[in-house]
Amino acid sequence: MKKTVLTVTLALLGLTRSTQAQHTPAQPYKGTLGKTVEQTKQWWPEPKKAAPGAPNIVWILLDDIGFGTISSFGGLVQTPNLDALAFNGLRYTNFHTTAICAPTRAALLTGRNQHSAHMGLFPETAIGTPGYDAQIPFEKGTIAEILKENGYNTFALGKWHITPLTDLTPAGPFNRWPTGRGFEQFYGFPSRGSTDQWHPELWEGIYRVKDQQDGKHLNELLANRAIQYIAGQKSSAPDKPFFLYLATGAGHAPHQVAKEWSDQYKGKFDGGWDQYREQVLANQIKLGVVPKNTVLPPRNPGIKAWESLSADEKKLFTRFMEVYAGFISYTDYEIGRVIKYLKEINQLDNTLIFVSVGDNGASKEGSFVGTIHNNGTEFPDELRLKKNLENIDLIGTEFAKANYPLGWAAATNTPFRQWKQDANAEGGTRNPLIVHYPKGIQEKGGIRTQYGHVIDILPTTLELVKARIPESINGYKQAAVEGSSLAYSLNDASAKSRHTVQYYEIKGSRSIYKDGWKAGTLHVKGQPFEQDVWELYNLNEDFNERTNLAAQHPAKLKELQALFDSEAAKYNIYPLKDETTPFELPNAYKGQSKVVLYPGQSTIPDIASPFAIKKSFGLTADVVIQAEGAEGVLLSRGGRAGGLSFFLKNKKLHLAYTVNDGTTYTVSSDNTALPTGTVQLRADVTYRENGTGQLTLYANNAKIGDRMIGRTLGNLYSHEGVNVGFDDLTPVSAEYKVPFAFTGTIHKVTIDFESRQQSYLQTDK
Repeated sequence: MKKTVLTVTLALLGLTRSTQAQHTPAQPYKGTLGKTVEQTKQWWPEPKKAAPGAPNIVWILLDDIGFGTISSFGGLVQTPNLDALAFNGLRYTNFHTTAICAPTRAALLTGRNQHSAHMGLFPETAIGTPGYDAQIPFEKGTIAEILKENGYNTFALGKWHITPLTDLTPAGPFNRWPTGRGFEQFYGFPSRGSTDQWHPELWEGIYRVKDQQDGKHLNELLANRAIQYIAGQKSSAPDKPFFLYLATGAGHAPHQVAKEWSDQYKGKFDGGWDQYREQVLANQIKLGVVPKNTVLPPRNPGIKAWESLSADEKKLFTRFMEVYAGFISYTDYEIGRVIKYLKEINQLDNTLIFVSVGDNGASKEGSFVGTIHNNGTEFPDELRLKKNLENIDLIGTEFAKANYPLGWAAATNTPFRQWKQDANAEGGTRNPLIVHYPKGIQEKGGIRTQYGHVIDILPTTLELVKARIPESINGYKQAAVEGSSLAYSLNDASAKSRHTVQYYEIKGSRSIYKDGWKAGTLHVKGQPFEQDVWELYNLNEDFNERTNLAAQHPAKLKELQALFDSEAAKYNIYPLKDETTPFELPNAYKGQSKVVLYPGQSTIPDIASPFAIKKSFGLTADVVIQAEGAEGVLLSRGGRAGGLSFFLKNKKLHLAYTVNDGTTYTVSSDNTALPTGTVQLRADVTYRENGTGQLTLYANNAKIGDRMIGRTLGNLYSHEGVNVGFDDLTPVSAEYKVPFAFTGTIHKVTIDFESRQQSYLQTDK
């Protein structure tokens, strides 16, 4: 018996020497060469083929969704298509993510722990250590690289967020973009954790997709492209299986959806978040996704009782939740279109589907009163509440970057404490997992309670489809996968968990699980790590962490703390960091005092652009203006939610500077006529230490305008990038409509950073 298990394990881990992956030298010629074709026995190399009847594979990863959100797990947000997968497949109720997005994605795609995959946090917070440099090793191949070498076509759609920032410019390198890590097709947003749903900045492969301004929601675009990829593949190679990785932007902020979807929830949440928690827990107990004796924990710190809120607060907060619920239901609808298409082409029964309902717990970035203009930390709650009430009708529209209040985040995490980012708590790390595989699951609608982690999906998939990890991929010898296959549990609800030890760490908050016991600490930002207070829970008896046993079982706590240390040494967790230590944003333009941009270049994602390093700068456009004049954008960064635009209109030069709350400061040239012919136009942006700034305009070095600005862009990276010669997606200035392309000639635009000015290091997430 032991020998059989060992053989299967070796095969799964690719330790046999029968497969060489994408590094495939020419096969020895097996024909016979004659002097003529007639005398020659021809031979063709054998292409890699999947096993006959190998299933298609679909992985769906949703974003920022708590355990108590969707209806098949007791939530009050209706998701009929996900429910159909759940009730005709399996629901895993003891499944875990890393507590935040990029680490979960790196762990999912590689089957290795987040720090082992070098993605301890985000590409934008990378530091020069193995656990945090965002350089996913090629020795740790992705599921796409593996399946491609097992005869699969591979497609990725939607959110990526695991490419190093230094690689995100039009110069690459591109080997850590999706198409460099095994995906033959990519359509989505590679650079950051979220995008505007109404005006997404999208790439296909490594090329920016031209802005269509067609009013289509990102969910629709992703579903359309998924169906297109599948249709093309099955039309050309009907017997070849495909792997589709669909990572939606939903339900990450901004919460944006058509009113017809949010209005379906009118009045549904008037009872508030306290009533929501009670109703959801009752549903969860009835559905069997939580133990019958489950009791709600106290509200998370800072969450007010719903009945203590004012009428205005209730009205506002209810609208936030209506929009969020509509957003999730609409996402379910578009996922349903893809599932329906699989059924229409008779592929659904032979498709293995995994749905991780969230990459972490519900978002805690929305503040206690919600956000509308991505101004999460820049205003006190009292002022933010006032602004939110004034702009309540914008929630869900293209004119807002809404995120719901923390009370709803806590409610949609029912029955757990805490939320996203809290790696110490189940509320940060426990997410629903749905598995649908008619060919391989005997029990429809079953519930599985075996302990699982996002690193388990890769080995589970490979075991179920009988694929092997090559010994090397592209010449890189492969390290062992760190996840444990869950295949043993598909048809055995009573099977004992095989994933028995798992660590968690995000921004210094950390925990360790072993055999049902869990020790963890919620790190206080800025506090020395050695002062963190650890708690201890027996999840076998207290699965939602209500009773801290640290005082009663000090020896068990000490044992688990020692285990965390050993896991930390094994997987590159140290050094711990909580983002309080200043660091330089990883950036391809670091150290350059001047950056020259040319018309015709591709969009530079904002988070990887020269402007991401906040310094005072000058913009100099070398242009030709016709005798009759010219107009249009010389350079743009961002859009109406924050950014800048250097443009000509009505025979004047303008610089518009829009800050996070939508306020635009514009400086325009005086009544001096702009020169024509070959001209140098310049705008200086000077940042001051008190958060204000100065805008100054020049034409051929003659000053033609200036003004002060009351606020500057803070720790915000725009959903929209940097373009030369036009603006797109949404306009920085209300003075024009996109693209407002420049009608003269631009030779180049130079960004000149003045080293004598103060640099503000970025720590945005």
